[in-house]
Amino acid sequence: MMWRYLKWGTLGTVALIVFLFFNYTLPTHDVVRIVGTEVKRMDVGKAWFWIGQDSGTGNNQSRDVRFINAIQANGKTIVYRNEDTLWSWPPYFKFDGADLSAEAESAVSGEAAPVWVSVRNYGWRNSWFSIFPNALSMKVVAGPDVTIIPYFNIVFLGLLVALILTVRRFFINWRKRRVDPVVAAVGDKFEDGLEAVAEGAGDVGQAASGFWARLVGRLRRR
Repeated sequence: MMWRYLKWGTLGTVALIVFLFFNYTLPTHDVVRIVGTEVKRMDVGKAWFWIGQDSGTGNNQSRDVRFINAIQANGKTIVYRNEDTLWSWPPYFKFDGADLSAEAESAVSGEAAPVWVSVRNYGWRNSWFSIFPNALSMKVVAGPDVTIIPYFNIVFLGLLVALILTVRRFFINWRKRRVDPVVAAVGDKFEDGLEAVAEGAGDVGQAASGFWARLVGRLRRR
């Protein structure tokens, strides 16, 4: 029972880690109204969820970070950081953070005449730990109710599932061809060995019985 709980606990932990990894890394689309941009001096050199080096801002622990301020359709605020990912992880190869700031500034609008944009981003927002999603790109959309289909996520996850199934099938076939015959042969030899031991033990028992029978017979004759 304990091993079963340990097995399912381990599998559940691994599944949770995988889910959180893809939830953070894969891009999402937010339909928002841009209300402003700014640059802040941030201590991000050794902090989590920040790019190690941003293009044009240096790689010191304290550096300037671009931000995009926005309002969601439900009225809640959301703040995006605008960091270049360069060649680091996740591999979005973003080098145009300055251009994205200019696009955001040109899309700033008020409540009277809102301009809704779809911001493609990855990451989480947590005010306690100063975590901001990183904006990758944006485009103007018709309105706040527009439907954005995540084609990239669909294709990526589909290919990932196909790869996992292919590797699983390869492993099963390899085990049937290479491992199972060896295990069966070892099992057969082990059974043959047990039978030989049992037969030898039977012969020894018969010999011992004969010896004691002869010994008892001689003693009685005396």
